[in-house]
Amino acid sequence: MYRLGDEQALLARIRYNRLIDIFTGVTCYALQSHLRTTVKGMGQVETDELYVGLDKRGAHFVFPVQAKRGNDRINVVQIEQDIAMCAAKFPGLICIPIAACAMEDRIIAIFAFETSSPKNSGIVISAEKHYRLVPPDQIAPDDVHTYATSRFGPQ
Repeated sequence: MYRLGDEQALLARIRYNRLIDIFTGVTCYALQSHLRTTVKGMGQVETDELYVGLDKRGAHFVFPVQAKRGNDRINVVQIEQDIAMCAAKFPGLICIPIAACAMEDRIIAIFAFETSSPKNSGIVISAEKHYRLVPPDQIAPDDVHTYATSRFGPQ
């Protein structure tokens, strides 16, 4: 009811609903918002939000997140800077850069990126999912039952 419409509000909704965890399948923790740092050979870089995570095998991850609202577009330069920042600041962690875009009708699109093969040498989208946030009073008990049975099969 009181939500705002800026990037910080988008990041807050992502954090509150644990969408990075759901999207990646990794248990994640928000480490820092608006990280400003320098990367050797690149200069100053800024990441909207930074998460660290741990999967069930014990692998450690770092997820730099860029948030976009309205007419803002995902910028490949920002993704490249996030990759460079993670390599410099978190060399032992698996870096998966993420972008989140607020869309109409309470939908949040989340993208993961990776560096393509040396032949293509560019940034590519490795995963994309869309999430619709709905108020709890709009979820019927039948919906919850359908979600449970569709994931784990009939009970």
